[in-house]
Amino acid sequence: MTGPHGSPEAHVVAGKATPRGRFPHVKVVGDLVFVSGTSSRRPDNTFAGVRVDELGVTDLDIREQTRAVIANMGDLLAAVGARLEDLVQVTTYLVNMNDFGGYNEVYGEHFDETGPTRTTVAVHQLPHPHLLIEMQAIACLPAPTHAQEKP
Repeated sequence: MTGPHGSPEAHVVAGKATPRGRFPHVKVVGDLVFVSGTSSRRPDNTFAGVRVDELGVTDLDIREQTRAVIANMGDLLAAVGARLEDLVQVTTYLVNMNDFGGYNEVYGEHFDETGPTRTTVAVHQLPHPHLLIEMQAIACLPAPTHAQEKP
C-alpha cells in the first residue's frame, strides 16, 4: 500500500465522510497505517448518536457515537488492507469525561487487554457541537500470506 520506492501513500476513502480539511483519512508508511481523527459523522454530514426533537432539544448518545467511530475506523482500515485487529495504538478524545463509562463499555465490546494500547483524554471541544468523541489510531498491516504475495 505504499507508493513507488516505498514512499508514503495517503488515502481519502470513497463513501466515507469527506475530511473537514486538507488531510487524508489514512496514510500508509511502510507497514504502518496512520488513521486521522475519526468521528461518528456520516457521508451526508449527519452524525450517528444524535437526535434533535421538533423543539430543538438535543440528545447525544456516547455509546452510539463510539460504535459509529469504531465502525468508521474499521472501514478506513479495510480500504488499505487492515482490520481493527491490526490496531496497535488508539488515542481517544472525549468532550466530557462523564462519558468515559459508556465509551469504555463499547470499546470493550471490540478490544481487550490483547488489543491496542490506548490513551483517553478530555478536550474542550471537537469540530462540531454534536460530537462527544473522536479517535485516531495507528495500525500495522498484516503480513502478506503466500496467496497475497506478488511474484
